[in-house]
Amino acid sequence: MPETCCPRFDPEPWDNQELVWEGKRFVKDRVMSFLHIPLNFGSVMKRNVAKIEAAGAKADEMIVLSDENSIWGADVYLSVAKDVPNAELATLSGTFLSKVFEGPYRSMRSWMLQMEDLVSSKGQQPERMLTYYTTCPRCAKEYGKNYVVLLAQVQASA
Repeated sequence: MPETCCPRFDPEPWDNQELVWEGKRFVKDRVMSFLHIPLNFGSVMKRNVAKIEAAGAKADEMIVLSDENSIWGADVYLSVAKDVPNAELATLSGTFLSKVFEGPYRSMRSWMLQMEDLVSSKGQQPERMLTYYTTCPRCAKEYGKNYVVLLAQVQASA
């Protein structure tokens, strides 16, 4: 059996949930893209995982988020347990609605539309949409499932 680097993902805690984060810590970096297709995602991940491991800052659950804020690049966030030297640090706070999708990345446009419909059905408007890539492509292939979680940041419930 080929070696996997990503733990198996359990979709249940992430599917159709409302998450409230207050100052959740991340290392932030930038991935270059061409028409939203990442060009250096792997090298950016390796560089940051090395920094995180060297600092002993690995989070209990590694969450890798992507903010597709340009067709030419995306901000990526890797969860950490503490500050990491020589890395850009960021915190995320807010209320997020989450939904798990499974399938090939080419389905992303359809998933985004479904997520927008879900948020609208709850009387909300997404302020921001983040993508949680739960496993690397090699591990997704090995596990036979490619889970992707979409997180829509919304106004907090009253």
